[in-house]
Amino acid sequence: MKTELIIRSGSSDIDFALLKDGKLIELNKETNDNKISVGDIFLSKIGKTLTGLNAAFVNVGYQKDGFLHYHDLGAQLSSLSKFIKGVNTGKQKDFTLKNFHFEKDIDKNGNINDVLKTGQDLLVQIVKEPISTKGPRLNAELSIAGRYLVLVPFSNRISVSQKIADNKEKDRLKRLMKSIKPKNFGVIVRTVAQNKKVADLDKDLQNSLERWVAMCKQIKRSKAPTKVLSELNRASSILRDVFNDSFSKIVVDDESLATEIKDYLQEIAPEKESIVKLHKSSIPIFEKYGIERQIKTSFGKTVSMSKGAYLVIEHTEALHVIDVNSGNRSNKAKSQSDTALEVNLLSATEIARQLQLRDMGGIIVVDFIDMHKSEDRQKLYDHLRKEMAFDRTKHKILPPSKFGLVQITRQRVRPEMVIKTREPNPNQNGEVEAPIVLIEKIENELDKLMSFKKYKKIVLNVHPFIASYLKQGYPSIQVRWFLKYKKWIKILPRDAYQYLQYRFDRQKDK
Repeated sequence: MKTELIIRSGSSDIDFALLKDGKLIELNKETNDNKISVGDIFLSKIGKTLTGLNAAFVNVGYQKDGFLHYHDLGAQLSSLSKFIKGVNTGKQKDFTLKNFHFEKDIDKNGNINDVLKTGQDLLVQIVKEPISTKGPRLNAELSIAGRYLVLVPFSNRISVSQKIADNKEKDRLKRLMKSIKPKNFGVIVRTVAQNKKVADLDKDLQNSLERWVAMCKQIKRSKAPTKVLSELNRASSILRDVFNDSFSKIVVDDESLATEIKDYLQEIAPEKESIVKLHKSSIPIFEKYGIERQIKTSFGKTVSMSKGAYLVIEHTEALHVIDVNSGNRSNKAKSQSDTALEVNLLSATEIARQLQLRDMGGIIVVDFIDMHKSEDRQKLYDHLRKEMAFDRTKHKILPPSKFGLVQITRQRVRPEMVIKTREPNPNQNGEVEAPIVLIEKIENELDKLMSFKKYKKIVLNVHPFIASYLKQGYPSIQVRWFLKYKKWIKILPRDAYQYLQYRFDRQKDK
């Protein structure tokens, strides 16, 4: 598997496209005016406490107050409050916590009014960005993420990622952490730490500790509400979380950003620094790597798949609904049940990609094609879980119900990625799908038709604008079809057709 990261820099924002084997699987955007990101730590001021919700509204400097529930305070809240007070008054000068005396843990079933007071200063971390009319979701159990480890102040616990299956490796990592972990700091060992040397882990640990000390120095000269520690920029955080040996190329169209990424790679993977390339072509970077086309065809209401199958994705206030359609898919399956299984497995792969690509969160209900065999339903469930194993966002999948429905919950930490794929209709008022989406549908239909070898001659009837688009350039789309199918597809412009209307004929209007 080959992974590529393509980065487009604009005047006000930066777009990140993650490709696996040339297919777009993740799209992120970083804006210059984004004042709140997941992982940021703020020195905040407690606002109104709500006894009924056992929570508090917290001022972090955003237009909407953040929401902090009692269960998100962390057991060591009293120690954290004592530390902040000591830093503000100048009594706490050792930020490494070596000689810090812990306070008693708060009651896990306690009341918000017993531990927080209006006007109190508190360090909080963003766990969910503002979405719609809601402010950010906050957590007072702080953590600082590094490449291999997550540093947790006011704790002595050592945890190892559950994705590391080898028990011997888990034991090795725990032993190493006990030997290098600073006192009064907990550590969570990430999956990428597997088989890493102690020197690499210790270097990552010291970097996180330095960030903690720098943040504490910032607290002393800051007045709430203010940001005291920023999450890494989006480029560095993506590389920190997903970078591995499969990365073959990182292409950037901005020289300063390319230098920044090289510097970060020099820290985490010096041997991979050479894969960073500066895009110098006159062709826009997303056009060059086919990303614009994939965006247009992937973010619409209807998502096409091979040989006519497609998904319909609907969004409601409460949940997301995905409908799987075979689209009269033609194949060599022996029975209807085999066809249903094949389409469902194909759809499961695309659904896993769509959830990650659009960053869909909350409840997702998928209506797969009915399967009557229990073993087929189990195959679908196992395949969907395998495809979603690469998704870094926390999620849970339930087995297919008797009605063929699969329920998925996926953590929502930032607004869903929404991209407009419809354009003004040149024939009349209103909007239609972008032409590139039509081309995708035509090509899927062609795949289906070409599986029938009896068709010796195929004519495509389309609007003159679309006909010109298919014939332009070299190699044109029409020529690429010839190279792919070894058959010439005649394109016939039809003035009477609407913009997105098309029809295939075998011969003499059949």
